[in-house]
Amino acid sequence: MTDTPVQAQRPSPAATAPHPAAPTRRGPGGAPPGLGRFLARAAAVTAALTAVSALLGLLRDQTIAHLFGASVESDAFLIAWTVPEMAATLLIEDAMALLLVPAFSHALARRAARRAQDPDLAEDAVRALVLATLPRLCAALAGAAALLAWGAPWLVRLLAPGFGDPQLATDCTRLTAVTVFTFGITGYFSAALRAHGHFLLPAGVYAAYNIGIITTTLALHSLWGVRAAAAGVAVGSLLMILTQLPTFLRLTRTHTPVSAPAPRPEPSAPSLLTTPLLTTSLLAPVVLFAVGRQAQVLVERFLASPLPGGAISHLNYAQKVAQMPMVLSLMICTVTFPVVARAMAEGDEEGARLRVERDLALAAMVVLLGTAMVLGYAPQIIEVLFQRGAFDAEDTATTATVMRVYAVGLLGHCLVGALSRPFFSASRPTWYPAAAMAAGLVVTTAAGAVAAERFGVHGIAAANAVGISTTALLLLGGLGSRVVPIRVRTVAASLARLAAAAAAAAAAGCAAAPLTPGGPLLGVAAGCVLVPAVFVLCGLAVRAPEVVHLLALTRQRFRHGR
Repeated sequence: MTDTPVQAQRPSPAATAPHPAAPTRRGPGGAPPGLGRFLARAAAVTAALTAVSALLGLLRDQTIAHLFGASVESDAFLIAWTVPEMAATLLIEDAMALLLVPAFSHALARRAARRAQDPDLAEDAVRALVLATLPRLCAALAGAAALLAWGAPWLVRLLAPGFGDPQLATDCTRLTAVTVFTFGITGYFSAALRAHGHFLLPAGVYAAYNIGIITTTLALHSLWGVRAAAAGVAVGSLLMILTQLPTFLRLTRTHTPVSAPAPRPEPSAPSLLTTPLLTTSLLAPVVLFAVGRQAQVLVERFLASPLPGGAISHLNYAQKVAQMPMVLSLMICTVTFPVVARAMAEGDEEGARLRVERDLALAAMVVLLGTAMVLGYAPQIIEVLFQRGAFDAEDTATTATVMRVYAVGLLGHCLVGALSRPFFSASRPTWYPAAAMAAGLVVTTAAGAVAAERFGVHGIAAANAVGISTTALLLLGGLGSRVVPIRVRTVAASLARLAAAAAAAAAAGCAAAPLTPGGPLLGVAAGCVLVPAVFVLCGLAVRAPEVVHLLALTRQRFRHGR
């Protein structure tokens, strides 16, 4: 599979699409000509690859559930799984992207501006950025991975002090420690490719990752037990690097003219390492925000470790399925992040505001529709996906009820992911997102400590929903006054209308699910029709702008097709 660049070597429709980081002419409303088409195409590509990756992730979880059920073995793997989960948040999804997409976007804009003045100029700001940052990053990541593997016994005791088989969890943790290195390189490559307008390969890395886990687990589980799944994590993470490496090398190599002199540093040009994008003052708040976001899971597993065997697994399976709508909704913000960063770099506050408000509305519509489906059909979904092998009916019932509790916080998770991007698109450092995340983490910890003893895994899931929703409200309220002047009341009213439509759709699903004949698979299929239909009808009834616009667009396309 090859990536589809925004600008091809030969003239074509794709070649005329505006590059998100290159200087472009502005059309009406300040938007570059053709930008909407480019974003729609990129979003469609990202959506397709995200869906494939999500399906493979489900197959991965189904494989582990089938082989090991909800048991001490699966709990041991999930304790070790904390390492790649944290590494993915820091090094692929949040911190690395929030730092490097703006950095590469600025470098691309600088290169384009310089070469517009002198086409034969040998200096390449992108190449300079890579040479200045990638070697140091590789060394730091390798050292961190080695240190983590060495300290695995202490890490397991810290993460799950009440766990009954720490040696098994330690062995798995040592195997997954390699992801600190491999995920860091993957995140670096993904940020570079996205800034260049390439979204296919960054969206597809998780497909390669899950294929590696599934293949290794199936091949070695009879010899290594659950350690085979941990080894699969290491193999899959290496495939993530190999998937992007050829395109990264092609995009970042220097195109030096034959007659051009050797590049000379320009005294008046600021060093890329001294720009605000890559200084410690910006790195620290981004890293702390990402750590705080992933620490929600750490708190859950810490609180669940003294509970009966399988508690951590029930939380994990419920969370992975429940968060699928959130992952799909955030693809919109992933695609538009370079556009927001560019608008803010150019001082285009109005363009950034419109883009952020539109992204929030679209992402919320997707995640709330998914929330309604999860609330209405949780038992049927879990039964279809997991109830086989060592995963029995009791595991299904527990996981389904936990998933419904998690679903209450899905909008909060979506908003935190969407709102954090414009905060970190600004050239000046901001500690507000990290502070908001810390406040939410305090709420999660306090509520979980109180609720876990009485309500078990359900109390832990409820604490997660309350904590992340607290962070989302703080970020929504703080964005308009600090970074992008969004209309907070307008956005909140739009979210309330969509939430009302989702509540009605969920109630319809809950009422209809037990009455659907033909087993859980047919019930889920019926829900995929019923829930969206009720959501759209109720959205029209409460005049949710996004639903009205979606319906109008569908009618327009239908008429055009006729």
